[in-house]
Amino acid sequence: MRYISLVLLASFISISAFNSVAAESEPSTKGLEIAQERKARDRGWNNSEAEILMVLRNAQGQEATRKLNVKSMELTDDGDKALTVFQSPRDVKGTAFLSFSHVFDADEQWIFLPALKRVKRIASKNKSGPFVGSEFAFEDMTSFEVEKFSYTYVGDETINGEACFVLEQTPQYDYSGYTLQKVWIDKSHYRVHKVEFYDKKGALLKVLELKDYELYKEKYWRPIRSEMTNVQTRKSTSLITESLIFDTDLSESDFDKNSLKRAR
Repeated sequence: MRYISLVLLASFISISAFNSVAAESEPSTKGLEIAQERKARDRGWNNSEAEILMVLRNAQGQEATRKLNVKSMELTDDGDKALTVFQSPRDVKGTAFLSFSHVFDADEQWIFLPALKRVKRIASKNKSGPFVGSEFAFEDMTSFEVEKFSYTYVGDETINGEACFVLEQTPQYDYSGYTLQKVWIDKSHYRVHKVEFYDKKGALLKVLELKDYELYKEKYWRPIRSEMTNVQTRKSTSLITESLIFDTDLSESDFDKNSLKRAR
């Protein structure tokens, strides 16, 4: 009788432990599934070219504007490639930024500064630094790759009238400036509406809001406005898409670090 009791007790403990592990793993499993679906719904867009207006605001609300041309190419077996060239004003015209996102390896980035007349590679340890004086960091200027984060589903919320999943994603790559990113993804199309970025001390650093989504190629959603606000300095940067076209005649040769000085 005592043997049976001990077996039952052991079984109860085993089942309880299994349920506890399952309960603990469920948020991470669901979080990963949501992130995978987000990525899956944005595959196949091929390439694009956009004209972007960048608006920089200081803590007093004073504004400065820059115009950018952004070419992007999707790779089927790795992260995306992107080339950003500043068109105006004169003090930044000709500045060119090239980014190779990778799924597993460290991202690669280079910048050409006309004043220095040379191409500079952005070291991994410097990717948390500001992108050309904006509130976006260099690490923000890469494509979203599922494998670069771990995920926890933390609940549901409604934002801008959209029912959203809320995830916490933790960078798994070296030298990130963030300990955590909290992401709101709508349930209807798996579009990101808001991201909170937390600094190395765990304090809220920046908030990214993505607005005015438009549908391209009957499948791919893109925000027309992306607004990054630094809550610690009260500075902000807006990226406003003025035009966007897909399936251009871009090729991989257009994304060559040796041609950055001639990029237009």
